[in-house]
Amino acid sequence: MQKIDLNNFKVATSETARDINSQIILNLVRERQPISRADLMRHSGLQRSSVSVITEQLIGEGWLREGAIGKLPRGRRPTFLHLNDDRAGIFGINIQPVVTEVALANLSGRLLAQESMLTPPNSAALVEEVGKWIRGWMAKYPQMTYQEIGVSLPGRIDLSSQKLIFAPNLGWHATDLKRQVEKATGLSVSMENAANACALSEFWFGKHVLNARNLVVVTVSEGIGVGMILNGQLVRGTSGLAGEFGHVAINEQGPRCSCGNYGCWEVYASNSAALRYYNAAKSPGGRKGRLKTFGELLHLVEENDSRATETLERMAKYLGVGMAMLVAGLTPDLITIVGEVTLCWNKVHPMINDVIRRRVSTHAAVKIMPSASEPPPRLQGSIALILQKYFTVPAGL
Repeated sequence: MQKIDLNNFKVATSETARDINSQIILNLVRERQPISRADLMRHSGLQRSSVSVITEQLIGEGWLREGAIGKLPRGRRPTFLHLNDDRAGIFGINIQPVVTEVALANLSGRLLAQESMLTPPNSAALVEEVGKWIRGWMAKYPQMTYQEIGVSLPGRIDLSSQKLIFAPNLGWHATDLKRQVEKATGLSVSMENAANACALSEFWFGKHVLNARNLVVVTVSEGIGVGMILNGQLVRGTSGLAGEFGHVAINEQGPRCSCGNYGCWEVYASNSAALRYYNAAKSPGGRKGRLKTFGELLHLVEENDSRATETLERMAKYLGVGMAMLVAGLTPDLITIVGEVTLCWNKVHPMINDVIRRRVSTHAAVKIMPSASEPPPRLQGSIALILQKYFTVPAGL
């Protein structure tokens, strides 16, 4: 149940019902293609005449196309419908502290092209390189219509200005990246926090068995981000800063965080925290060489290195501490973990569950699982950021 916002509403008209029914048909085709008009009628509950009118309109507008003709023992042979993947080309940009990825996807969300590069120290250099790839792909796929670019960033975006205002792990100052990319490409740009983008990726493309409408995504990398979809809606908060659980202090006497506070969850449970643990520890044979990447740590874990294993266990414990907060406070159906730590899921998952079981008294039945690694969730989330605009009813209806 959703309260009507009397400061931002539209009265219902005959067009309102038509728009909603059109979106229902479009989504049914997206999820069940190839599908016949008769099956659309059965799944939607709409009358045959309504399905016919809506599908013809969607075909005329280029959203759907007719495909193969089915075979039946008797009666009229059905014509199957598909999304017209050439209707829209969607660009996604995933910016991370070390690597930036760029991709082109079709209307089904399938990646057609993908490139990556080391993330430059400033936005101007990044925009110049990204602009070259995007203009090149637009020339290579001229049959598509291009309108928007989705951008995923490890920081928070101001909802009103769409400016990047908080990105401690990226190291960039507040910048109008949206305007820079739009100027370089001629396309509209939508920006989103990386954790929120991963939540959208899971919601639109996830293979989880729960079909969850209440899910939380925890991204574990240089820092920790949290994206939340509750009752089927992405939670951003009034300013767009909702979900900064990684910067909630779990020990005010702890190490200083990149955000300026002390003892934040991410200084205990992120990849950076794990490297700090390992490099500060001593081994029985004396101090080993310092590790530079989390991948090196995981390699040592696979070789049963005791120091690395203890480090991973400590990281898993603190992941559980923060996730216990999410379970107790939000009781989602599903928590999905994104990051390299999932490569050792068989080791960290039992430890996370044990901490949650000991710290949460509500006995909430929350499924915790790793996200798929391909396509990269952050990159796919930047695609989903734009894709959702085509498959949801406009706000206010």
